[in-house]
Amino acid sequence: MIALTAAEAEHLALLERWRKAMDLIGPGPAEPHFQDAAGAVESLGPIQGRWADLGSGAGFPGIALAARNPETTVLLVESRRKRATFLDTVVAQARLGNATVLCGRTEDLTPGFDGLISRAYKPPDEVLLDAERLLAPGGLVVLMLGDADWPSPAGWTAVQQARYPVADGWRRLLVLTPARRS
Repeated sequence: MIALTAAEAEHLALLERWRKAMDLIGPGPAEPHFQDAAGAVESLGPIQGRWADLGSGAGFPGIALAARNPETTVLLVESRRKRATFLDTVVAQARLGNATVLCGRTEDLTPGFDGLISRAYKPPDEVLLDAERLLAPGGLVVLMLGDADWPSPAGWTAVQQARYPVADGWRRLLVLTPARRS
């Protein structure tokens, strides 16, 4: 298992305190969520620029993305007020100066992101529709896919695929960029 950063450890502590009252994650242990987020972010390697975690929910994987890439700006996008409030608390308590929370919908975002990431936000095809509008030229979209293979869709080029372990099995991610149009 990948060790948690100090910010991720604070995230875990806050999640354990808030999870039942806020219905942030299901009844099982929280650690697999952290393993999944950290495994995905570590598989990406270092990133830069302006990124968004679409449908951030309880902060997965956006908090790990911000904690493990301090030079990257991360926008945690969450439409549900109570979850956005939780995320604001995590960002403040974990001292993540490179992360901000937007309580709003993806449709309201201004384009120009260097990268987008999502975990259980929408089906991959729908995430790619959002990405077409939101990515800056040369931007990346990271799809966290569970353990399922998912082929590179038309109009997109796969630039990285990774498989990483979590407590209950394996997860995959697929990194795509829009195909060059001539």
